[in-house]
Amino acid sequence: MEIQVISHVNEASAAYFPFKSVAVIDVLRATSTIAAALSLGAESVVPVETVMEARQMKLDNDILAGERFGRKIASFELGNSPTELTQQKLLNRRMIITTTNGTRAIKKAMRSDYLIAVSLLNVQAAAETLKLLNRDVVIFCAGHQDQFAIEDGYCAGMLIDSLMSGGLAEPVVLDDLGHAMLALYKHYENQAEDVLRQSKCGKRLLRSGQEADVIACSQTDVLDDVPLLLDNKLIRFNPYETITTTRQ
Repeated sequence: MEIQVISHVNEASAAYFPFKSVAVIDVLRATSTIAAALSLGAESVVPVETVMEARQMKLDNDILAGERFGRKIASFELGNSPTELTQQKLLNRRMIITTTNGTRAIKKAMRSDYLIAVSLLNVQAAAETLKLLNRDVVIFCAGHQDQFAIEDGYCAGMLIDSLMSGGLAEPVVLDDLGHAMLALYKHYENQAEDVLRQSKCGKRLLRSGQEADVIACSQTDVLDDVPLLLDNKLIRFNPYETITTTRQ
């Protein structure tokens, strides 16, 4: 398995993605929010690029979520925050989401064979999913303000470490940035919350009173589900259920 890492959304070209599995990472906060929404029973999550597109797409039972530059969008029911989500609001509803970086990255990577949304919440499940999909992998870090974000790199390194821990028929081949992200993760292993608190985006969230989101997004491997793109929407996929079914 060959693994390529993209450092932030503006570094991506559409040519990178065909015939690959893409793991989009936006730890603070889009991919964390998407994973949390599906775990709370959302029917699906639809990523869109613009506020206008989200409003035009909304049907009666849909819920709008999103932010621009960290602030909840006017008239949207939810921001881009895992701690705002409740089962009462989301159960069996479609959530339409637009964010500054994360949904842009997802839209850019839609020409891939497979696309999953990865956060610290579901790294191990994401690794198991990528093994099942059996493609070369692009790890696409969304970044922050069109620059590399250390929290995304930390998550990318953790994902690489999980992929290299076994279960693959062939060796993992990393590009230079992949080696750097693995080294970053190893240097700060088991210090996820500290990494998020010290990151540029994390500091901004702390200053704006959103510490709860920083803490929530720093939890590691608390979800067995992975958001998987199917027909332009993200749905809940559990690789462990698939593995169990396959082995029976």
